[in-house]
Amino acid sequence: MNDNPRFVSTLTRNTLALILAGGRGTRLKNLTDWRAKPAVPFGGKFRIIDFPLSNCVNSGVRRIGVVTQYKAQSLIRHIQRGWSFLDGRFKEFIELLPAQQRTDEETWYQGTADAVFQNLDIIREHNPGYVLILGGDHIYKMDYGRILAEHAEKQADLTIACLEVPLKDASAFGVMAVDEGWRITGFTEKPAHPDPIPGKPGHALVSMGIYVFSAKLLYEQLILDHDLEDSSHDFGKDVIPRMVASNARVYAHRFQDSCVNMILDTPYWRDVGTVDAYWEANIDLTTVTPDLNLYDEDWPIWTYQEQLPPAKFVFDDDNRRGQALDSMVSGGCIISGATIRRSLLFSNVQVREHSIIEDSVILPDVHIGEHVRLKRVVVEKGCQIPGNIEIGFHPEQDKKHFYVTNTGITLVVPEMLHQHVHHTR
Repeated sequence: MNDNPRFVSTLTRNTLALILAGGRGTRLKNLTDWRAKPAVPFGGKFRIIDFPLSNCVNSGVRRIGVVTQYKAQSLIRHIQRGWSFLDGRFKEFIELLPAQQRTDEETWYQGTADAVFQNLDIIREHNPGYVLILGGDHIYKMDYGRILAEHAEKQADLTIACLEVPLKDASAFGVMAVDEGWRITGFTEKPAHPDPIPGKPGHALVSMGIYVFSAKLLYEQLILDHDLEDSSHDFGKDVIPRMVASNARVYAHRFQDSCVNMILDTPYWRDVGTVDAYWEANIDLTTVTPDLNLYDEDWPIWTYQEQLPPAKFVFDDDNRRGQALDSMVSGGCIISGATIRRSLLFSNVQVREHSIIEDSVILPDVHIGEHVRLKRVVVEKGCQIPGNIEIGFHPEQDKKHFYVTNTGITLVVPEMLHQHVHHTR
C-alpha cells in the first residue's frame, strides 16, 4: 500500500467527508428522548460524534459535512461551540447539513443514500475526488488516509471498511464475501443466517458503515437509486448490493490496517447503541489499561472544552471521606465526603456526604444527595438524586420507577424522578 505522506495528503485534501448523524438511536431508550444518538455524552467529557470528527481532522480530511435530522439541537450546538476551529481560508470546514427538503419531493431523509442524494448539489459544489461516508454513532480511532490510499491504489469505485465479528452478532450488520484480492463478491444487509468467513467458521466479515466512493460514480449511483421506486434508498440495503451485482469495483478494507492505538493487535470499535453496551464501554475506561486509549497525544479526541475548575474531594474523616477509586472524574465535580468506586463522572457532578457510587456512569450536571447508594446505574444529565435512596440493588423495585436492562443496568432520567430539565441536553 502506498504510504507516501505526500500521496496520502493529496488524497485526504481531495476528499469530502459526510458524517450521517441523523439517527434516533432508539435502543438507547431514554438517553435519546431529547437528542440524536451522535450527541450522547461519552467518556467523561466527549460526545459520540467527537470520534469520527476527530478521526477526520487527525487524518487530514478537513472538509466535513454533518448530516443531521432527528432532535439535532444539542448536536448542532455542540458542533458550533466545539468544532468551529477549522479555517475556511484553507478550504477547511465543518458544515451542518440538516434535512431541509432541498429536492422536489419535499421529504425528510428517507435512508442513508437519500440523505446523501438530497445534498448532491452541495457535494458537487465542493468538487471532491472522493467522498468518505461515515456514521456518527460509533466509538473508534481510525486513520482514514489509509483506506483512501488503498481505494486509490486499487482504482476502486467503492471501498468499504470491514471488521470480523462473531457469527452470532453478524445479523446486525451488512455481511460480505470477498475473493483473494479483497474484492467484494457478495453483500447482504442484516441477513438472518449470515455466511461465515471461509476457514473461520465462527466469524463473519461485516461492514462498519464506512465507505469511500469515487465522487463521479457516487453521483451516478445516487441518481440511479433515487429513480427506483422500489428502493428504500439505503447504502447497505440497496446501493451496495446493486453495485456488487453489477460487477463494479467494490473492495473491502480491513479495519486493523488503519485502526489507531490497537491493544494486542485487536482493533477497537464499539457500537454503544444499547444501554448495556453504553454502560460497558464507559466503565471500561476506568480500568487500569482500557481497550480505548484516550491519553494518546498523537491521535487526540477533540471536543467542546467547557471552562471548569478542577475536580475536588473534601472531608477526610473515617465516616465521611471524599474519595474516588478506580474511577474517572471530570472537571467541576465535587465529591463531598462520598466514595466513588469503578465509576465515570462527567462534568459538574456533585456527590454529598455518606453516599457510595459503584460501577456507575453519571452524566453532566447531576446532583446526588446524602446517604445515596448507586450500583450499575447510568444517570442522565441534570438529574437531582434525592437523599436516602438506593438504586441498582432491588431490580423489581427499580423497574417500577426506572428502566432496567436484562443484565441489570438501571437507567435514571429526570422525568422518571418527576423532574423537569431543559430538553436539548
